[in-house]
Amino acid sequence: MAHFLLQVAYTPEAVAGMVKRPEDRAAAARAAAEKLGGRMEGFWFAFGDYDVVAIIDMPDNVSAAACAMVVGQTGQFKAYKTTPLLTMEQAMQAMKKAGAVAFKAPGKP
Repeated sequence: MAHFLLQVAYTPEAVAGMVKRPEDRAAAARAAAEKLGGRMEGFWFAFGDYDVVAIIDMPDNVSAAACAMVVGQTGQFKAYKTTPLLTMEQAMQAMKKAGAVAFKAPGKP
């Protein structure tokens, strides 16, 4: 499974709706991820640029993109960001692979 960081910023209308009728948004997000073959590791409300931060595991990039489309199509978000995450083992593999490639920087002899 591939790991993804989700960051969501609600519209003012969405926040007003949640204040008027509180509901467990983690349950809704969990159900969407599971219907696409994934699972949610965590879901948090946050301060700052994004109102929600979540970590999900999805079978692949296509499934993660579908999850973003399912959630984003509601129109209740002013921003929605999906970031692929690498385990440290995957990062080490990438570092080793990168170390085997020579690359000339722009403007350097």
